[in-house]
Amino acid sequence: MFRKLFSFAMIALGVLSFAGSVQAAPASFFEGKTVRIIVGLSAGGGYDMWARAIGRHLGKNIPGRPAVIVDNMPGAGSMIAANHVYKVAKPDGLTIGHISGGIILNQILGRPGAEFDARKFEYIGAPYQDDLVVFVAKASGVTSMEKWFAAKNPLKFGGEAPGATFSDNVPRILRVALGLPIKPLSGYKGTAEVKMAVESGEVDGNCLSWESGKATWRKQLDTGDIIPLLQGVAKPVPEIPNVPLAVSFAKTEEARKLIQVGIHEPSVYARPFFVAPGTPKDRVQTLRDAFEATLRDKEFQADLQKARLNPKPVTGEALANVIQGLFDLDPAMKAKLKDVLYK
Repeated sequence: MFRKLFSFAMIALGVLSFAGSVQAAPASFFEGKTVRIIVGLSAGGGYDMWARAIGRHLGKNIPGRPAVIVDNMPGAGSMIAANHVYKVAKPDGLTIGHISGGIILNQILGRPGAEFDARKFEYIGAPYQDDLVVFVAKASGVTSMEKWFAAKNPLKFGGEAPGATFSDNVPRILRVALGLPIKPLSGYKGTAEVKMAVESGEVDGNCLSWESGKATWRKQLDTGDIIPLLQGVAKPVPEIPNVPLAVSFAKTEEARKLIQVGIHEPSVYARPFFVAPGTPKDRVQTLRDAFEATLRDKEFQADLQKARLNPKPVTGEALANVIQGLFDLDPAMKAKLKDVLYK
């Protein structure tokens, strides 16, 4: 009898020991390590601000409390960073990518340069669903939509590269869908460089999320030197209810569809955080849990208030589902988008 009880006790201890080792696995892996967040755009812009704000608090919410650093890898609208995470980064959960999600359309539309399959990334989440706003410098002379439609010279918009979620895609879509006089100028490394170009008069404006725009143009919005002229959202941003919606100027069903697919829907996947394909599922879940805990963190939220940023998160699972749905886009709309965005 004693032997049987002893055997059962040892089995129970073994099970508990195994369970404990499974639970401790994420902590034992991340402990003493460094998690690197690679931002696909230059320092000083909205993507960089979100990544650095999250990076300051993410480590304490990961079991093992690893160090977290943020590096910028700008180029081709963040295509270089996406390719790096897909092809170069080890699938160990220690390298997190943060890119302009619009470049996913590059893959879907068969553009060269996309050396990744967006369906295979492991998505951690997104801190914010972008409310797209078109910002224009008062110095351009265009201070209303009536003046913009009547402008003899096109407004110049700074961007990174064709495929960049808002800076490049939105001007091209608005030019075709609404017939607005627009001249997109790609080649800038990020929002910070476009900001300087606007201030120097090199370009007239930029297309940004409302949150990033508020942070980037804080003083200029207060003085009226930068004007939020148009909203690329389905419902008005509460803070700027009188700024018109782009879709309200669409005169055809095709124009409305272009705005929906090319401007409204990308707001969900515009700011993804993800790791390489093949990363162990338990580490992916650990990072997802840590990401969500960070967004709830009181110290993190205090940081956001100082930067005038407000989280509107998307879960990793939701991101994966939305991005999967992009690949089911109607062939005719794919062809139209390819023509609008890249010709």
